[in-house]
Amino acid sequence: MHYQFCQQVKIVDMEDEIISEVLFEHGEYETAALSVGSSVRLHELGLREFSVVYDKREGKITRYKVTDIEIDLIAQPAVTRVFLEPVKLIVGQHDIGEN
Repeated sequence: MHYQFCQQVKIVDMEDEIISEVLFEHGEYETAALSVGSSVRLHELGLREFSVVYDKREGKITRYKVTDIEIDLIAQPAVTRVFLEPVKLIVGQHDIGEN
């Protein structure tokens, strides 16, 4: 099946104050059928300034749980979006620099 993978990301400062919340789109993938509770392996997320990016440094792979699957029957063709568990990134702690 064809899926769009998305993840809610909360960007906070060192005092846990919310700076912003974004819906990070991992992209579209063709894969076997998924269900809520399944896990997927992806690069960890990090920050480059205030933008959410993949942290592709060695060893920065993680598993995320599928929390919801949404099928948009209004769109033609129908779109299936997979939502991964939300993450929180702390400015200063999750910065990956200019790799």
